[in-house]
Amino acid sequence: MSALEECHARGFLWKSLGMCNEAKTAVNKCLRGARLERTAANREKAKEKRARIERVWREIDENS
Repeated sequence: MSALEECHARGFLWKSLGMCNEAKTAVNKCLRGARLERTAANREKAKEKRARIERVWREIDENS
């Protein structure tokens, strides 16, 4: 991110002529990787929560 900020700080022409595209692509890849890790962790948490809820409801149905 700092490389992209440095590139943007060089001025308008650097940004408008695409001189910062490589830095931007690298930042996007990094952010995408972090987002994919986060969504995978959230998906696992949701599966565990759903399994716990189904187990509780199954116990309620068995005891009714």
